[in-house]
Amino acid sequence: MCGIVGVISRKNVATLLLEGLKRLEYRGYDSAGIATIDNESIHCQKVVGRVNQLDGMVESGELKGCVGIAHTRWATHGAPSVINAHPHFDDHGDIGIVHNGIIENYATLRELLISRGHTMRSETDTEVIAHLISENLHMGVMGAVRETARLLQGTFGLIVLNRKDPNRLIAVRQGSPVVLGIGDHEYFVASDVSALANNTRQVIFLDDGEIAELTLTGYRTSNFEDVTLVKDSTEIDWEMDAIEKGGFDHFMLKEIYEQPQALENTFRGRLRPDDGGVRLGGLTPFSEEELRSLKRIIITACGTSWHAGIIGEYQIEELARLPVEVEYASEFRYRNPLVGPGDLVIAISQSGETADTLAALREAKAKGARVMGICNVVGSTIARETGVGVYTHAGVEIGVASTKAFITQCAVLSMFALYLGRLRSLSAESFEVLTKNLAEMPDLIRRTLEQTEKIRDIAEQFSQHRNFLFLGRGINFPVALEGALKLKEISYIHAEGYPAAEMKHGPIALIDRDMPVVVVATQDAIYDKVLSNIAEIKARNGQVIAVATEGDETLASRVDRVIYVPETHPLLAPFVTVIPLQLLAYYTAVLRGCDVDKPRNLAKSVTVE
Repeated sequence: MCGIVGVISRKNVATLLLEGLKRLEYRGYDSAGIATIDNESIHCQKVVGRVNQLDGMVESGELKGCVGIAHTRWATHGAPSVINAHPHFDDHGDIGIVHNGIIENYATLRELLISRGHTMRSETDTEVIAHLISENLHMGVMGAVRETARLLQGTFGLIVLNRKDPNRLIAVRQGSPVVLGIGDHEYFVASDVSALANNTRQVIFLDDGEIAELTLTGYRTSNFEDVTLVKDSTEIDWEMDAIEKGGFDHFMLKEIYEQPQALENTFRGRLRPDDGGVRLGGLTPFSEEELRSLKRIIITACGTSWHAGIIGEYQIEELARLPVEVEYASEFRYRNPLVGPGDLVIAISQSGETADTLAALREAKAKGARVMGICNVVGSTIARETGVGVYTHAGVEIGVASTKAFITQCAVLSMFALYLGRLRSLSAESFEVLTKNLAEMPDLIRRTLEQTEKIRDIAEQFSQHRNFLFLGRGINFPVALEGALKLKEISYIHAEGYPAAEMKHGPIALIDRDMPVVVVATQDAIYDKVLSNIAEIKARNGQVIAVATEGDETLASRVDRVIYVPETHPLLAPFVTVIPLQLLAYYTAVLRGCDVDKPRNLAKSVTVE
């Protein structure tokens, strides 16, 4: 969850560290800190709150040195405070570390260290790491880091510096992402490629159980047993403007508007309505016979990715006539799941580093299931550990509330459903119709975005309400879930999503004029049922905001406000029906004065359990 960055260079690194932190702030923004070494003296500054509070300290020249580490925090152990902010140090102020992850046995280690005379200054689990390294310095700093790594239980991405060895940085990965950047006579390490992209295009992804030693003359990667590893580098292929706002007020709004282009990137080379339909090269390790013989698909994910998975469930079951289950990754491995040969487990994660999803994936592999990944970040852990899957190519997503990552996950699942359906049971005629409809989605989303001003007006009317209900039926039920999640994530309004028919089984008790109800009511096979649900709401003085199909004048007279979306195939409706809900959440949050891109208590990538 936290963001870590380190630099070793021939020039002062404070500005580079600060720049990296700002790129990583979406990973956590409770507190931040920077430490540098200059002539064997450590200079450290920490603040509670946003990274930009460090600007003046960097500009003043207080943070001198050609080697340094930095951190932006999403709190786990210990409330946000200067004392709990990273970097953390040992008793002597020699060893400094920044850490992303959770040390599960920290309480035991803390008691042991205190009994040996160490003084703990913070409430964090991280501080014990610095003291453990200090205790083992008789092994040399690399030996001390390895010994400490063997003692730790949990997840950790670490960067370590040593005041008495000022020309070296050490990075460690166990369960939390760490990436190295290879520059011109300088080296970088961070928890995310975005922190490095302004300074290098060549990166190396560490795997679990690996350590990197960086000096001015080069780097060495090894495992915890000190066996040297040869790692291939990867070239970053996106430009810096991909992580700039580009004239938009917030990253989230920019990314909502980028969705048509993101979809085109996802489809490119894969969706070919006039040339065979769907080609998914990432599935090559699976033979067509293996896919035909599948008995069941299990989709595992968290949050927004879980909602995309439910949409995929509807599509795969309808088109491939294959049973699908969608599991919360956070619960999957803790209930001894019944999974094995004959099953395909699909892990969905924007970052490819989501801790719960990665753990579920490993559980499925251990039980003999086939596995497949759907993620956005090239070289991420899920991508590497599955070896089979599809990148979404959504581009960099900075906004904590996911938008274009969701839409591209839906795109990959739609293509997979079509591909699998054609292998199993889908007629050539239906396949052709659906592939052509799917290829139209970028343009249909552009048309939907033309409703922006109307949606802002609706947000102004309802932004001060404290509760919302979102309803949908069939494949639009997960859209209702996603709309509710977006609203509560960034506006802090209590919102719940339900299947529309389930309203009568409890939630209808909440309906009154102070409970706005957003109903996804596009024209499909169960449209009349949704109209009946709307009538039930209006009979109880509820206010209804409807997302409807263009030209549906019947609905307009039965609801309070209506947002029209283009007509499309019912199985593809989520591509257009989710857009108004994203915009409604965005403008509601803005009108309430919320920090849209950095909602409280949330971080972009959940790399801890």
